[in-house]
Amino acid sequence: MKILANVLIVVLGYIPVAALAACERPSTIAVPDGATATFEEMSAAQSDVKVYMAAMESYLACINEELEVGGDDAPMEFKSALTATHSSAVVEVETLAAAFIRELQAFSRAHPEQRQTAPLTRTR
Repeated sequence: MKILANVLIVVLGYIPVAALAACERPSTIAVPDGATATFEEMSAAQSDVKVYMAAMESYLACINEELEVGGDDAPMEFKSALTATHSSAVVEVETLAAAFIRELQAFSRAHPEQRQTAPLTRTR
């Protein structure tokens, strides 16, 4: 009986890790220096940001689903781990969006001629 209790403790200890593994966090992306980037580099970065943002939305939805599935009876460690992971992902998204907007503005200042021909737009 003692062995069974120890096995259950070990298995239950891995529940938060298993839940987080089910939600695949996208890799962060690099934002080019807007003052020195070419139009093509900024355009590619804009596409990468859009793909990243969509992937992060899915990731955050997955975390929210895991929290809902766990319900009120879920261990506090489980809820804490998922909440911290969610918060960290939101900060990452906000930081990346702010960095892209900052570099997009730097690009616009460095290349005013590009604004008329093929403008880049802020994502979101």
